[in-house]
Amino acid sequence: MKKTRVVVAMSGGVDSSVAAALLVQQGYDVIGIMLRLWAEDYGAAASNGAPHANRCCTPEAVADARAIAKLLGIPFYDIHAEGVFKQHVVDTWIAAYADATTPNPCFTCNRTVRFGFLMQKALALGADYLATGHYARVQRVAAGDASAPPMTIRHRLLRGKDAHKDQSYVLHVLGQKDLARAMFPVGEYTKEEVRQMARAFGLPTAERAESQDLCFLTQGDYRGFLIRNAPEVARPGPIVNTRGEVIGQHQGLPFYTIGQRKGIHVAARSAHSEPLYVIRLDPVNNAVVVGSAGELGTRIAQTHKMHYVSGEPPVEPLRCTAKIRYKAKEAAGWLKPLPTGGAIFEFDEPQRDVTPGQGLVCYLGDEVIGGGVIARP
Repeated sequence: MKKTRVVVAMSGGVDSSVAAALLVQQGYDVIGIMLRLWAEDYGAAASNGAPHANRCCTPEAVADARAIAKLLGIPFYDIHAEGVFKQHVVDTWIAAYADATTPNPCFTCNRTVRFGFLMQKALALGADYLATGHYARVQRVAAGDASAPPMTIRHRLLRGKDAHKDQSYVLHVLGQKDLARAMFPVGEYTKEEVRQMARAFGLPTAERAESQDLCFLTQGDYRGFLIRNAPEVARPGPIVNTRGEVIGQHQGLPFYTIGQRKGIHVAARSAHSEPLYVIRLDPVNNAVVVGSAGELGTRIAQTHKMHYVSGEPPVEPLRCTAKIRYKAKEAAGWLKPLPTGGAIFEFDEPQRDVTPGQGLVCYLGDEVIGGGVIARP
């Protein structure tokens, strides 16, 4: 009998390495693929004379992934995806900043690169599934009338077991077709369990540290990146209070985000010298609006477009929880689909940092209902 073939997206890190090792152990026909992603090369070069590399696919990471594949006895391919990554992820990220929003490029990457471009490469290799090292889970449940087969299968996207590493937030963009072919082998484990398994498998990536920066920022500074690659978005303008009084000068809207306190560089003008926070960005007037902590927060978050993992919106308002950023604490409220395809989420309590460009992702227990990009009020 032909084995089920699984392509594993490898990064040279511990999570994808253990994902591949688990699948080999479970008897799958495993192939490793690493994508070469775009990174800025602005004339400077590394000490060895090579151009700067994307943090996800440095020469060291490629070598580690290749070594893991050899150790596991599986084929390994590294595929150039610089063009599709630049077009769909980096250019979209820059455009969002130009629109005075604060984007999350992981949404676009998962939708268009990992489960778009890479999925097509996997299918071309005869794969039945695409596996990644994400901390999330897929549950396959029967749907329909058991007395009237054939039954259909519905795919639920669930949080990863490790609450501190859960990545279901950035995977809310996946739909039923994606999840039907998706596998997340480490989603049932905690990070420490994954490292223990890596040691047990003898994987050299067991102790490898994680990178927290955007992968294409070779210098780790998004402000410098924008100035070099999209200088038109860094236009100085006024900083105003909520009464419209000019109290300072900013160096460009992309350098500020809702709820920011540090780096505003203006003194509070009140009797009690209250700290100032960014309340909103005003692209029409190229202004940063600041105010006190009491002026922050809203109970309403709206999206222009909402993606539902099931493929269908709730037929009526749904009581659930939502996150407004990857590391934000979930908060309860009501999800209300709109006829336009967007949605409103009404929180029980005001949320301080509802930020246009970030994701509103809704949960019902451990299940991801769906999400969308937060719109400007």
